[in-house]
Amino acid sequence: MKSNLISKSETVTLLKTVSEKWGMEFPKIKNLKVHQISDEAQIITGQGIKILKINDEYLPFLSEIQLLEKFPHVTVDMGAVKFMCKGANVMRPGIKSHSEFEKEKTVCIIEESQHKFLAVGKSLVPSSELESMEKGEVVKNMHYISDKFWEIGKTIYD
Repeated sequence: MKSNLISKSETVTLLKTVSEKWGMEFPKIKNLKVHQISDEAQIITGQGIKILKINDEYLPFLSEIQLLEKFPHVTVDMGAVKFMCKGANVMRPGIKSHSEFEKEKTVCIIEESQHKFLAVGKSLVPSSELESMEKGEVVKNMHYISDKFWEIGKTIYD
């Protein structure tokens, strides 16, 4: 795995892009490091931040609890947990509760008993439609506990 620091201008651009996509501001961070995992995936690390980039998607890394707490979420029942940890998408019947979110937004998936973050994904429908839905996919699972990014991410320290 290749790792390299990116320039100040690249750092500013990257943080601006992520801020806009996530709708939140970041403090100025120096010395962002990019860890190339594969052709389409990178883990970007810096002071107090770890971001997973898959193609053009930026996702908060699952180890970053304080960052994850700022995102909208769905809470799934215990029956959904083993499927989430194998990469399954979130289906409507498994959702116990949720916060507000738009379609195509980053959403965190939390399990109901310990309230731990299981996965991060993209919403396929806005939360306003959940009440009228009985079945179907709600969140596309893009990064989950025990996936290859999670395993590699555990070996990266700043």
